[in-house]
Amino acid sequence: MKIRRATSSDAANIAKVHVDSWRTTYQNVLPTDFLESLSYEKRKKLWDNNLKEQQVYVAVIEGEIIGFSVGGKERTGHYKNFLGELYAIYLLENYQNQGIGGLLFNQVIKELKESNLNSMLVWVLEDNEAEHFYKAKGGKKVDTKEVNIAGQTYTELAYGWEKLPLIQ
Repeated sequence: MKIRRATSSDAANIAKVHVDSWRTTYQNVLPTDFLESLSYEKRKKLWDNNLKEQQVYVAVIEGEIIGFSVGGKERTGHYKNFLGELYAIYLLENYQNQGIGGLLFNQVIKELKESNLNSMLVWVLEDNEAEHFYKAKGGKKVDTKEVNIAGQTYTELAYGWEKLPLIQ
């Protein structure tokens, strides 16, 4: 398994991981018809743009992208104690709970530290099992907000690190 910086040629594979992981991660959280409507083609367009503007990291096993992470400057400017943000981290279901998510998490932390963004937050849907991952990594709940997805209201939780954790 290898973690590397994504290139523009990775957009389609990142899109596939994004859609497939949403379908498994949120299967008991978001409406089934919404999850089924997610499109590889639309996500590829999103990632074509993201890869031009953001530092994205991919986890690769035997040439196949099985996960990704991306982070950067905190996007809203509303959280003065949190300069950085983990925007996304997703893994295909078969590769979860094997430490790969931690490696992708650490890569974003390394990137943030190199940019002098020494604190971070992440937003996670309240019913997402990943909430436990962020707590285990030392994140503290700092805020909640309501978001609309597929015409329904959900609660998102912000976990924060006022000082980024040490990484191996």
